[in-house]
Amino acid sequence: MAEQPDYYVKSAEKTLAVLLAFDAAHPLLTVTQVAEAITVSRAAARRFLLTLVDLGYLETDGNAFRQTPRVLDIGASYLSGLTLPQVARPHLQSLAVELAETTALCVLDDQDILYVERIAAPRMHSMNVSIGNRLPAWATSMGRVLVAELPEMAREEFLRKTKLTHFTAKTVSSIDELRTELDAVRAQGWSLVAQELDEGLRGLAVPVYRGAQLLGALNVSVQPGRIGSTSITDEMLPLMRRVAQDIADDFGGRTAART
Repeated sequence: MAEQPDYYVKSAEKTLAVLLAFDAAHPLLTVTQVAEAITVSRAAARRFLLTLVDLGYLETDGNAFRQTPRVLDIGASYLSGLTLPQVARPHLQSLAVELAETTALCVLDDQDILYVERIAAPRMHSMNVSIGNRLPAWATSMGRVLVAELPEMAREEFLRKTKLTHFTAKTVSSIDELRTELDAVRAQGWSLVAQELDEGLRGLAVPVYRGAQLLGALNVSVQPGRIGSTSITDEMLPLMRRVAQDIADDFGGRTAART
């Protein structure tokens, strides 16, 4: 093996190797698995992993680690090149045209949702958001879908850190009420939030899964009075679930169903 130049920082190489050890086939890794993947001791792997947790690039439930959306900060590759937002865009466009509503794809970043792609409907509601904007996850359909799918410990940690704000008269009023809502969302696999963040908006969201990997949440924003809540779920949910699966399939190829 060629000798490394004097400027070469081995720890930088290993740090990037830790991040690159995570992929679609290995979204969750233990200390032992990372140590084997980058050929370091378990003690060294643990130090790298915990440092990346402290920096916000990884998260852990105490046993396994996973990447967070903060890895987007490392480069523009997530938002340029062949990325999830690029793959999702034509599907979101088709869905927006078919439903005549605004569609979006979001990911969870700490207590917020982050818009990574959005297609606006011809009729714009009062809340104007764009790619890269953040909203409080607890108050949105996308956020509730993503938080509901977290492991129990991570979900409780999210609730512990949540600071409720009274946005409208319909905003959820307590952490216990929010916890009950998240339990229902997890059981049914979708979330409908009606005018809790903005009086001029209802949102329906479903998770986007590739196998066991949660990629994000697909959302449709619906103007109040345009369609009833029952019709929203009856008419839109099957279509949204199909589009969510199409996005996942196009992003990483067809995979086995979630277990």
